[in-house]
Formats: sequence, C-alpha cells, structure tokens
Amino acid sequence: MTIGISRKARWVAGGVLVASVTALTPTAAAATPTVACTSAKAGLATKLKKDITAALANRKGTVAVGVYDRTTNTTCTLRGSTSYDSASVVKVTVLAALLWDAKKTDRYLTDRETKLAEAMITKSDNAATSTLWKQLGMTKIKGFLTAAKMTRTKPGADGYWGLTQINVTDEQKLLKLVHAKNSVLSDNSRAYIRRLMGKVVSSQRWGTPYGAPSGVSVAVKNGWLQRSTHGWRVHSVGVFKGGGHDYTVTVLTHGNSTMNYGISTIQGVAKAVHKDLAAS
Repeated sequence: MTIGISRKARWVAGGVLVASVTALTPTAAAATPTVACTSAKAGLATKLKKDITAALANRKGTVAVGVYDRTTNTTCTLRGSTSYDSASVVKVTVLAALLWDAKKTDRYLTDRETKLAEAMITKSDNAATSTLWKQLGMTKIKGFLTAAKMTRTKPGADGYWGLTQINVTDEQKLLKLVHAKNSVLSDNSRAYIRRLMGKVVSSQRWGTPYGAPSGVSVAVKNGWLQRSTHGWRVHSVGVFKGGGHDYTVTVLTHGNSTMNYGISTIQGVAKAVHKDLAAS
C-alpha cells in the first residue's frame, strides 16, 4: 500500500507556472497478472494454468508467456501485451521480412542473403543481422509487421534492432505464420525459416525446447541482452511438432540477475508445457 503525491501544473496570476500538490489516497499494489488458458481438450487448460503458475512461483523478474497448440486448440497467455527489448529473437522477424519482401517481387534469395540469413539464425550473428536490417530499411520492416498484423511491435531506431519492442501476442502471431499455411509467407519460406531454426548451434538450443519429448521436431531462436535497467533480458521462441501436437511457445523475461537465471525461468515453463501436452 502506498501514499503518493500528485503534482499538477496550474497557471496563476501573471502567467507563472507553479505546481499544485495534492495528497493521493492510499492505493493497494496492482494485482499480479495470472496465466489465462483455454482449450478444446477437457482438463488441459486447467492443468497448464496450474503447472505454468507453479513453474513461475518464487521466480524473480517479469515473465510473459504464450502457448498455442493447433491440435487441441489450446492457448495460454501471461502478460501478452507487455513490451520487452527484443534482443536476438527479432532475428526471426528480420528473416521473415526478407522472405516476405522477396515473395512480393517473385524472386529467390541471393547467395549473399542466404549466407547472411543462415549466420543470423543458426549462430545469432549480429553483423549479419545488421546488414540485413539495413538492407530492408524501416519501410519494408514496418510493411512486414503490418502484413503480419504484429501491430504492437516497434522496430528499434537508428539501427538498434536489438531494442525492437516485442510482446508475446505478436511473437505468437509470427510463430503461427512460420508454422502454418498463410498468405503472408510462402510454403517454401516457412519451411526455410523452420529449417534454420532447427539448425541453431547446440550452445544456443536452451529455453523453450527444454523438456520436449523425443520425436518432437524443435525449431528455436533465443535472445539475451544485459542493460542497466531491468537487468538481463532473456527470451526464447520455439515451434514444435510431433507426439500428436503442433505448437508454438514464447517466453519473454527481463529483470533477471544473470543470463542463467533467465534461462532457468524459461526452461521451467517449457518443461511444464511439453509435459502437459505430451500427456494430453
């Protein structure tokens, strides 16, 4: 409970701007958002809500979660509209924008673009990303975001692609475009993105794939960035298919004391999601 002071500017005689001070009534702290799940499969939404909530119990930082399983029409969301600095997960958006733009002009990627794209996704190469970001420019990047209906994603200014503002709702929209037939990305483009996300180097295959059952295909892209405010941003987006399920998972976090702490938080959520879907 807090008691605050509201400062409001007002004009007085002589045109001098002064501040008036008003005491605010005590207010209770805002309620912590809860995980919301729905499913066509009886009992699955309740189970996922319980287990994701349990996985996040006592975890520090601000965590946002998105889950969608096409097979059972299951959706879970936590802090769907909260914005985070993207770090390297924006690289999936960059690749999708490149392929979307190529599709519009009915052309294949050049050998140069292919090499840059592979380095950007499989090794999280920053220089390759900067080159493609600059090549696309704001007009094409924003054009893709509009086409993808990623309306709350704000590209980073002045070439700082890692400071693009992302959220769970839009990342899940992107993963759905990567995963299922649509008019924004061609079938070949979708397969290409999944193939590169499936070839991420082993040291970067943490996060949402954690706990995925054997036989389930895994496509992942992670991001991590430390700043003076909100500590470490640690994110993971994944596309999974197998075991009778076809699903996407996004976990975004900031306020982590270390990168490993963020990874552990994400993997706790991922383990619960994989386990519950595999059992359904």
